[in-house]
Amino acid sequence: MYQPKFTITNKILKNIGSIEASKEIIDKAPLLPYYEKEFRQDAIVRSVHFGTHIEGNELNLSQAEKVLEGVEIAARERDIQEVINYRKVMEYIGESRIQNSPASTSEAGRAEFKIDEELIKHLHKLTVNKILEPEKCGIFRKTQVVVKNSLTGEVSFKPPMAVAVPFQIKDLLLFINTPSEIHPVLKGGIVHYELVRIHPFLDGNGRVARVLSTLILFQEGYDIRKFFSLEEYFDSDAGAYYDALQSVSKSEGDLTGWLEYFSLGLSIELSKIKEKVENISIDAKLKEKLGGKPLLLSNRQLRIIEYIQKTGFLQNQAFGSLFPMVSEDTILNELKSLVASGIVKKHGVTKGAKYIMA
Repeated sequence: MYQPKFTITNKILKNIGSIEASKEIIDKAPLLPYYEKEFRQDAIVRSVHFGTHIEGNELNLSQAEKVLEGVEIAARERDIQEVINYRKVMEYIGESRIQNSPASTSEAGRAEFKIDEELIKHLHKLTVNKILEPEKCGIFRKTQVVVKNSLTGEVSFKPPMAVAVPFQIKDLLLFINTPSEIHPVLKGGIVHYELVRIHPFLDGNGRVARVLSTLILFQEGYDIRKFFSLEEYFDSDAGAYYDALQSVSKSEGDLTGWLEYFSLGLSIELSKIKEKVENISIDAKLKEKLGGKPLLLSNRQLRIIEYIQKTGFLQNQAFGSLFPMVSEDTILNELKSLVASGIVKKHGVTKGAKYIMA
């Protein structure tokens, strides 16, 4: 079985500590369904854009978002297809229940999978659909390849011989599916690097590695409400990303430097999300007051709460700008319901009354 070589350094310990602290807050934050959906959608958009941009996709974030919304844009067909494919593969790992047992069907009717060779091949098929010829999608390479520096043309990496690919993938899968004491974040980083190193496909290896790494985190209980995207961190300094990957071979297979880089990325990403969550989450006491029941709120009530959380309060004179064409009585009824639920407090009894979060 594949045995990774690395050392737990102070940097790694610091990054893991930060990740755990952020995870605790994010997982327990009593967010409204509106924000839950917004965070997940934002993570998908960022994953799709930055996960393809790092590979040379020329679409900007706004264009990628339009493609995801089904809006036609003027761009290279390959760039558009890459974005569509990456969204499908991210949605696939987000919606599927992954487990360490043979494929079956859950009580909810969702397909359940174990991480095996067929799953890796399926991720590749989704990633390169309509980009590679059908006979190359989800098929391990049969030829030797080299990875060259796009600027200098120099060979920067020579993957294993094609004949070794199936055997090395089996070793990696054994590592993935064998219980160990390796922290899930480090396991995700190890799998990311190892799939890049094996380079099992002719194209799309980086995208599959990043998706598989995210899937490992999901499987190991680190889905963190599916709010995060590591792709933005990788793409923010692509040179540092590739340098960190190449540091392993330069260190005779020692993954320490790469894992410091990888864990730092998740630490930074989760810290940003934690701050956003803390700024908009409803006070935990409210969740206790409601007995943990879901908050079934109207769209207008959600907008009222969002407005109060952004500005601090809501007064009658702001009703017109917040809800054009909606009567004042209708808005007051929405507020009355929020006050009765203990979500909003009313200060004052006249038209100058202020509504604040409880």
